[in-house]
Amino acid sequence: MSDDRYREYDRLRFERPDGTDGVLLIKLDDPDKMNATGADMHLQLSRVFRTIGDDDSVRAVVVTGAGRAFSAGGDLDWIAEQVGDYAQTMRVMKEAGDIVRTMIDCDTPIVSAINGVAVGAGLAVALMADVSIINEDAKLTDGHIRLGVGAGDHAVAIWPLLCGMAKAKYYLLTADFLDGREAERIGLVSKAVPKDDVLSTALGVAEKLAAGPVHATQMTKRALNHWLRQALPNFEASLAYEMLNFLGPDAAEGLAALQEKRSPDFQPPA
Repeated sequence: MSDDRYREYDRLRFERPDGTDGVLLIKLDDPDKMNATGADMHLQLSRVFRTIGDDDSVRAVVVTGAGRAFSAGGDLDWIAEQVGDYAQTMRVMKEAGDIVRTMIDCDTPIVSAINGVAVGAGLAVALMADVSIINEDAKLTDGHIRLGVGAGDHAVAIWPLLCGMAKAKYYLLTADFLDGREAERIGLVSKAVPKDDVLSTALGVAEKLAAGPVHATQMTKRALNHWLRQALPNFEASLAYEMLNFLGPDAAEGLAALQEKRSPDFQPPA
């Protein structure tokens, strides 16, 4: 798509789907790594929703992943740069916060088409969307506990609102995976559909939103998102706790376990 305002986002692919009016399709675009979020993609996700909010030609957005995954979480080489590094941790904290805040503040409705596995920062984009359509067989997990850090990307802000505190605590404290069917059953996503129907269903929702009254749609989203704005102090605390954990020994052990494909051996505090 030739539009100068999106040219800087080289880890994201932008399309205007044929037969749609006012719909922008964004693909997380690193399929060889299952769209894992590295430094460039993470930074771009923290900025792109401001750009979209300033683009009057876009009345609805669909976000999906290129290839078979939505996003397989954080790129381990990039995470390794953060563990124990204060300056890098501060940079990542700002970007992670901006992803959540800019999605809340973007009045343009956002639909996620969760075509495959969704973890970490990618999962934040998937679930912070206004409408979420998931492949019923796709697996998702917040996964922070498995790495040895607190659940800070988005989950404290929105999981209790979506699926209730009991389910939020269960899945965030255990880091268990759940599939699309279960995610729909507990209210974590809007709708679960067969794999081949995910993108077409999401585009259909986006077309319906784009064809509606622009200001009424935007103001309804803005008003609903005041529930999320009330949760921002909780989110900011969770994000700070996560980043504090990245400076400690559990994050180093959790990262090593993921790199070595073994179970982590977290030690109790001395």
